[in-house]
Amino acid sequence: MTAFCDIFSIRTDAEFEAAALKLFRRQAAECPPYREYLSLIEVDAAAVRRFEDIPYLPIELFKTHHIYCGDAEPEAVFTSSATTGMTPSRHPMRSLALYEEAFRASFRTFYGEPARWSLYALLPNYLRRKGSSLVYMADRLIADCGSGGFYLDDYDALLRDMAADPKPKILLGVSYALLDLAEKYAPQLRDTVVMETGGMKGYREELPKEEFHRILCKAFGVSEIHSEYGMAELTSQAYSQGGNRFRCPAWMRVTARDVNDPCDRLPAGARGGLNIADLANRWSCAFIETQDAGRVWADGSFEIEGRIDRAEIRGCNLLVQ
Repeated sequence: MTAFCDIFSIRTDAEFEAAALKLFRRQAAECPPYREYLSLIEVDAAAVRRFEDIPYLPIELFKTHHIYCGDAEPEAVFTSSATTGMTPSRHPMRSLALYEEAFRASFRTFYGEPARWSLYALLPNYLRRKGSSLVYMADRLIADCGSGGFYLDDYDALLRDMAADPKPKILLGVSYALLDLAEKYAPQLRDTVVMETGGMKGYREELPKEEFHRILCKAFGVSEIHSEYGMAELTSQAYSQGGNRFRCPAWMRVTARDVNDPCDRLPAGARGGLNIADLANRWSCAFIETQDAGRVWADGSFEIEGRIDRAEIRGCNLLVQ
């Protein structure tokens, strides 16, 4: 048993709510930017009694503020990818052991033991910079699998090694690299889960998700494209095993909000901005108002439908200067 087993043993909504409220009260007191934000929006943390009433911190603040709890130095600082001239987000990670337990537990939830897989990571832009949480996760999972590896632009070596590998395989790739592989080689992959992550990152034009997945399915000879949803500001990941429908591990919840009124939660199936509660964000802020748009369904699964058009938002993020 580890010090983190409380959140990873969550099984019911009641257990999740109790853990979320406990963590909220601690972070409202110990995370200075979150405490200031709550004050500016006039929320008394002691008066919050339901999970549904917990305010979410705008994700932009990870670019401008030190979102961190506690006195000890973080063991790592993960950073987001950013185009030239953009400020990356910074997420201090107090415990790498917590991060590793979170991503391993999430992987096992959806794919079973890593040792049954080989993981091939096609993440060129992530490998070329420092501070990528995705590279850290993939590196540890490759070690757990015992087979696979990282590949930059050597598609010939990637396809050769995958063809010679007798184990079931996961090809985890940033979207633009998978599209390049599909267009240049159109390899018919066997016994392989193709998993996309990270978008086009400015290297290629963004495509509608259905069209993008259709291109990959035809090129790779697979029936579904899986997806990994994570970000530098989170500790946990959600996965889609086809159809752009993501599911969370038990210690993570996604809800939808009105883009013009962040306090207005939307009903199941309505399109809005996505809020994420990640209880593994123990030492930063567990309640994040993202810039992703999508829909959350009654069973807790969610879809991503792109980014919020900032020009349409009339509200303001009070701490962003």
